[in-house]
Amino acid sequence: MKHPVDVHVGKRVRHRRWMVGMTQQQLAEKVGIKFQQIQKYETGMNRISASRLWDIADALEVPVAFFFEGLSEQKDEAPATMPGDILADKEALELVRSYYAIPENQRRRLFDLARVLSDVA
Repeated sequence: MKHPVDVHVGKRVRHRRWMVGMTQQQLAEKVGIKFQQIQKYETGMNRISASRLWDIADALEVPVAFFFEGLSEQKDEAPATMPGDILADKEALELVRSYYAIPENQRRRLFDLARVLSDVA
């Protein structure tokens, strides 16, 4: 049976990998394992050891704590995706990746436009 924490951490690995535009194969090569193992980690099927999580965090350029963000405070509560969690929406992830690919001065203008449009809606 999958543990909810393993599922949560796996989802965070998948989302971060996707955000940086890395394939499972590329992450596996950086960490020194097979891509099938990354698949198992991302689904929560296999637990990620502390040392492996350290390597994954290094490869994805985030602190280890990143993978635990959003877990509930209480032990008995099953961790769930935070309401409105941007990582739960593939379209939002694609938008964020595209946004950061835009040169900074144009990105600022786009941000200002989006803010104005959202105030109107």
